[in-house]
Amino acid sequence: MKREIKTTEAIFPMPVLLISTFNDDGTVDVMNAAWGTMLERNYVALNLTETHKTVQNIKARKGFVVHIADAGHVAEADYFGVVSGNKVTDKFARSGMTYTKSELVDAPVINELPIAIECEFVEYQNDETGIGVIGKVLRTSVEEAHLKDDKVDIDLIEAIAFDPYTHGYYKVGGRVGEAFKDGLKIK
Repeated sequence: MKREIKTTEAIFPMPVLLISTFNDDGTVDVMNAAWGTMLERNYVALNLTETHKTVQNIKARKGFVVHIADAGHVAEADYFGVVSGNKVTDKFARSGMTYTKSELVDAPVINELPIAIECEFVEYQNDETGIGVIGKVLRTSVEEAHLKDDKVDIDLIEAIAFDPYTHGYYKVGGRVGEAFKDGLKIK
């Protein structure tokens, strides 16, 4: 029997996305954003308010990079979520991580993270049902060490998810089925 529980701010589990931008002075800003998804194959949506330094940077620079956080960088990912770029201007430098400037957008690609999705800013929706930042994906790249047979291997990525009920991070892994195939066994 199911028991009613408190509704949280999110659907369980949530991806841990690290959004990187450049500040006005050229330094790097990164935020932890669990509220993100694909709108379709080449568009991302980030449900972020305009009060975030990262959103201000995205609108000013017209570009950003979405990274998939991994188990090896849980502390850094959490740090980017608990420290505001509006208050700590050198938070990326404090993390000890490094970056390479994207060739496609005016934003940094974090070297230590396994997946980077480089996006061009499309629009910001802020009406009652607006989603926030919408970006067009220009390139998705992955570290070669996380590929198997030229495809991303989720177990090698060790991506993390956020549990809004316990405020915990969990490693995503362990294939349990075949999409678009297992369901065909039911008659």
